Amino acid sequence: MERISTEGAGMEEVAEGVFLGDLATGERAGMKYWRVDPGATLPAHRHDHEQIGYMISGRLVAVVEGEEVLLEPGDSYRFSSNEHHGAVNRGDEPAVGVGILAPPRGKPAWGDPGAEEPNPPQ
Repeated sequence: MERISTEGAGMEEVAEGVFLGDLATGERAGMKYWRVDPGATLPAHRHDHEQIGYMISGRLVAVVEGEEVLLEPGDSYRFSSNEHHGAVNRGDEPAVGVGILAPPRGKPAWGDPGAEEPNPPQ
């Protein structure tokens, strides 16, 4: 058995005010612990992975294929493979949650030239 706590997730800033850490990861799926600070934007992107997740605290506006969806504590969500999505924290407290991606995903390439999708959420 592998045990990784949120304190041991090794949070890394992957975009300004957006932090990701690795929780348990297997051969077919991986779990990420994430935080989006107030005023920060998760860059719009798409990936081959199917993604499901759960909001722990704070509020986050997901922007999915151009439509806004408010996520609050206790909400779960799913992004289909290659669905264009991003998010913005318009609140005054960090938004925190977990995401599970299948297959597992490494560090996103949002900071790499040409990797960031145009038209980030506002």
